[in-house]
Amino acid sequence: MKTIYLFFLVTCTSIFLFSQEKKLPIDTIVVTQHKTIIKGQAISYEAQTGTQPVWNEKGKPIASLFYTYYRRTGIKNNTQRPIIFSFNGGPGSASVWMHIAYTGPKILKIDDEGYPVQPYGFKTNPYSILDVADIVFINPVNTGYSRMVEIDGELPDREIFFGINADIAYLSEWLSTFVSRKNRWESSKYIIGESYGGTRVMGLSLALQNQQWMYLNGVIMVSPADYKTFDDNPISSALNLPYFTATAWYHKQLKSELQQKDLLKILPEAEDFSINTLVPALAKGGFIDDDEKKVIAQKMSDFTSISTKVLLQHNLDLPTQYFWKELLRDQGKNIGRLDSRYIGIDRKETGNRPDYSAELTSWLHSFTPAINHYIKNELKFKTDIKYNMFGPVRPWNEENDNTRENLRQAMAQNPYLNVMTQSGYYDGATTYFAAKYSQWQMDPSGKLRDRFSFKGYRSGHMMYLRKEDLIKANDDLREFIKTTTTNGKPAKY
Repeated sequence: MKTIYLFFLVTCTSIFLFSQEKKLPIDTIVVTQHKTIIKGQAISYEAQTGTQPVWNEKGKPIASLFYTYYRRTGIKNNTQRPIIFSFNGGPGSASVWMHIAYTGPKILKIDDEGYPVQPYGFKTNPYSILDVADIVFINPVNTGYSRMVEIDGELPDREIFFGINADIAYLSEWLSTFVSRKNRWESSKYIIGESYGGTRVMGLSLALQNQQWMYLNGVIMVSPADYKTFDDNPISSALNLPYFTATAWYHKQLKSELQQKDLLKILPEAEDFSINTLVPALAKGGFIDDDEKKVIAQKMSDFTSISTKVLLQHNLDLPTQYFWKELLRDQGKNIGRLDSRYIGIDRKETGNRPDYSAELTSWLHSFTPAINHYIKNELKFKTDIKYNMFGPVRPWNEENDNTRENLRQAMAQNPYLNVMTQSGYYDGATTYFAAKYSQWQMDPSGKLRDRFSFKGYRSGHMMYLRKEDLIKANDDLREFIKTTTTNGKPAKY
């Protein structure tokens, strides 16, 4: 009888354990202690991994955001150290990319150019900025482990989270709560955003000041996606040409006169042609003189290696997706969108665009197993919830995008606030020259130009995957933090 009862008890217990709802704790934290070496210096740090709620106006939790907070330990005045809040983009992308490949204390096991290597995993990042600043990696709703929370059995309205201005509103409140909880109001504060994260941090800069009374020292945009540069117009088209030049140079497709030059010698020429010749030509549309059109096509061909016939067929407006398919078509290959150093193979050589993103599939090889293993085994955070590399956030409301002006206004109101952009020359999604142009348009008066800086790298969208650029980009962040930390200087013009 005892045997039967024990079997029944074990069976019921098992059913109970394995039939519980798969939910993430709304407000929880796991703390682990670590040591590492950064820039030759021994560093002790604490990792706080957990969730923090998003509340509605009635004080009810409507979402829970998953984060990882790295705090250096064993030093004085820890609460006054600079702190940097890190976002990726998408929209709908988790914070995984910069977390375990750029600024965090661990990075992927990949080769020096960024290609995946088996067995997958992670290793110490000896170039992390944790020596100079604490770092918080934040996952917006439906990314990573972050999720909406039911109220009375129903999920909140998706419009609260999934749009340019909704995203900025709830994240700014979340950040204010985080800073209060962690006692970081005395710290110099920075926000960094990659890709769509660039739009996000531009908007957050003003929301944090005007709604949360939180003033920043720096905004860093990594391969930023500024929606205002993506409009279908002559300028957005012309801005792509220097990227075409860089990519053609990398794949040794330019004519010898240009190919033998260093990349940084060619790009200023391509930029000058884009702004001063190609923009006016495209602005004329179908009323451009035929002879002028042919001259422009030949110059474009010189800078891109794409034939004049193809360029004229496109009326000088070459789509990036066609370029990815066309550049190496004769070799039976295509190139990556986010990083055009990557090579793909399509079913057919014909067509107007590649079958898939060669670079993204390569990255997912190494990032997905690494982040899942790292969070569970290194940071000791365990859950049955799936880690969303890309989460369901569509449709995304893109209306009333004033983020570029938001950043300008935040800078005007706050003399401490500086901006740095980091871009890879081989990024075909958010091109480096479009990022430069976005900076140029930020402040038409030019009175804030001395607080903008631009850094370029010989890689793509995630330029930090290439070891040489990982080192340089982190050093550029260190220098930016060092020069923008006020050290007692008054905030005045």
